[in-house]
Amino acid sequence: MNDQIQHYFLSKQGVNRDCLLALRSIILHQDPFVTETLKWGMPCYCYKKKIFCYLWTDKKTAEPYLLFAEGKHLYYPELEQGQRSRMKIFRINPHEDLPLQQIEAILQKALDLYKNGIIKIK
Repeated sequence: MNDQIQHYFLSKQGVNRDCLLALRSIILHQDPFVTETLKWGMPCYCYKKKIFCYLWTDKKTAEPYLLFAEGKHLYYPELEQGQRSRMKIFRINPHEDLPLQQIEAILQKALDLYKNGIIKIK
């Protein structure tokens, strides 16, 4: 973990930090081609150098969420599109156990978009 990414996680408090670190681990263990970087001040996860998701916290609630770069191709009722045309988010309650199976299923579907050529990788 580079210093900037480490600073992002260490700047979070209590359950949010624990939750974000757990999500980070889950994301990085989905595929050996998943890498981590920092974009726009937030941890960004790429598949073969193509962005597929981010970790961030809601400005109003401060709760973590996963943001899927190509969310418009993902069809889960738990994903929120809001005013976004392309991206969707999956909110996480840091005070509850992570819905691990659900998170992993959505992450795998997001990765499948790249693996199956729906989203082109250069």
